[in-house]
Parts: sequence; C-alpha cells; structure tokens
Amino acid sequence: MYNRPLISSLLTVGVVGAVALTVTAARHDPRTERVDFARVRRNTAPAYDARLQPTSDAAIKEFRIPIEDATIEIAKGVTYQGWTFGGTVPGPVLRARQGDLVRVTVVNQSPMPHSIDFHAARIPANVAYRMILPKDSISFEFTARDAGAFMVHCGTPPVTMHLMQGMYFAIIVDPRDGWGTKADKEFVLVQSEFYAKHTGEALSSAASTAATTTVAMPMPMEADWPAAMAKNASHVVFNGRAFQYKDAPLKVDVGDRVRFFVVNAGPSFDSDFHIVGAIFDRVYPDGDPKHVLTGVQTSLIPAGGGAVFETVFEKNASGEGLYAFVTHSFADAEKGAVGIIQVGAPKQFATMVH
Repeated sequence: MYNRPLISSLLTVGVVGAVALTVTAARHDPRTERVDFARVRRNTAPAYDARLQPTSDAAIKEFRIPIEDATIEIAKGVTYQGWTFGGTVPGPVLRARQGDLVRVTVVNQSPMPHSIDFHAARIPANVAYRMILPKDSISFEFTARDAGAFMVHCGTPPVTMHLMQGMYFAIIVDPRDGWGTKADKEFVLVQSEFYAKHTGEALSSAASTAATTTVAMPMPMEADWPAAMAKNASHVVFNGRAFQYKDAPLKVDVGDRVRFFVVNAGPSFDSDFHIVGAIFDRVYPDGDPKHVLTGVQTSLIPAGGGAVFETVFEKNASGEGLYAFVTHSFADAEKGAVGIIQVGAPKQFATMVH
C-alpha cells in the first residue's frame, strides 16, 4: 500500500530488444552509456519486440524516460487510451549488471501527476518515488545490487488505475558472473491485464454503421474502474497486446537454449507460466543462480514479481515445431495471454490449437 505518489528510480542498463541504441557519451567517458527513450522507441509492429540484446560493458548507465499519453493497441483492431512510459505498453526494457551505477531522469510530459516505483532499487522512497507534476522531472541514481527480472511502474494512487492504463515495464539485472549457462536467444515477456469498455461514442458509431454502408473507424476503448475492482479483466496479455505472438511467433532454432525474463505487472492476477510441449530445465525464482530450480513444468509469478526461465529446444525432444506459451490459468489465457514459439521451420501449422 502506498501512502504517497511514487516515482521510482528507473533502473536501466543495457537496453534490450532489436532497437538500435546510441551510446552518446563514448567520447567523454567510455564507461558511460546514455539512452534517451524519447528518441529510441521500442518497435511494436507487427508485435512488441520481445528480443533482448546483452547488456553493455558500461559501468554507468544514464537513461531519460518520458511519461506520455498514447493511443495503444491492446488486441487486433482494438485501441485504448493509455498512459505510458516511453510511448509504448510495456515501456522500454532496461538492462543492467550487478554493480552498475544507474542514473535516471524521468520527465512527465502528460497532463496529470505520475511517479515511478522501481522494484530493483534499494533507495529511499521519499527521495526517488515522489510525485512528478506535469512538465516536471526527477533525477536520481542508485547501484544495481540485486539480480533478477523486476517490475517498474507508476505508483501514484490509485495505483490500480495507473497500472491498468499501461504504466509499467521490465528491468533486468544480470548476475555479476552471469546466469551459469549461455543462452542462444533471450526474450522478455510482461504479463498484465486491461479493464476496458467501449465509450458511448463508440457504441453510437457502431449503431450508425449498422444502419449505413459507411464503415466507421472504431473509437478507442476506455478504462472500466468497476470491472477492475471486481477483477473482471477484458484482456490478459503478454507485452501489451492480446494474442500478438500467435500471429507473429517468437522464432528460435533447433538446439537453442532460450532464456525468458518474465515479469507480471498485474495489477491483480498471478501468472502461471508454462510452455506447452517443453520443460524448463532451469528456473531462477530470484537473481541468484545458486537458487536455480530444475525440471519445472509451470511456475507461479505473483503480481509485481518476476522470474527467469530457460529451456532447450533439442532435436528429437522439444525440437522443430510450434510451442504455445501461456499462463496456465486458462480463463486468463482465453483473454489473450497466449503466444507461439516457432522452432525451426515446421511444416504443419494447422495443428497448433492453443
């Protein structure tokens, strides 16, 4: 429970994804990496880019993160009036290594107060997590002491509203000496819920369309607070959009060891992460490789939590084929929390029914 609006330290280091990041400080200090997420935006077409690149060797990471309103797509053809970090939901993926110094500037470009709560940071909340008024900003720094997959989110009350509007993203902190294995591919997945309803204008437009031959553009959906309080989600998603990875599967090769960083942004549901047809040979419930679990079929991630998963798509086992990843709470999967991993170039696509 928050007793004041929170603006948390945005830990980021080694940006993730196939987005190209520019190191602007190399001439001045080779140990410093600077990224401005107003200029570097995560690709969301045809799907949110879940791919990760390794963190950089820079010991100091500096990040500028804008807060802005945006119309986002939460399912195919379904738009929503969201509040965002960096213009996307989830916001940018941040990556660091234990021991890195992280310097963060958060700029509120929206018309209302917001804040940030960084689950990976050990820092006084009254210093870093305070409210940021419109056209204001906050800067702070911290040392990334703890490894793992962490949530970052707006903590301004009511926190549920700010989360259901899309104000969250993942921060990954790698152990100082690595995870103990070499991954061929890495992906980030953030599970979350939307509580959306059609606006009165959208309903009127739909009625008009039924009576004419003109096709009206659908109006963005809006927040349904009573549904959120009743935990009656309209959509449960990975990386901000329902079912997007069924149309645009995550692609890996036969024999790849694949590492998944999974964060559950909630605001209210647990995630029961599972891959159909595979077993996790390694699960890291926290950032300590000594705590690794082996031979896991499904693992629970509470709202606000994160975990790291590895599986190997070996030939003659979980080899070439299609594999659904889901929350095994199937009422939630039916609302959008399901995607496909394509291993190799399988010929039979019609048999994948999840």
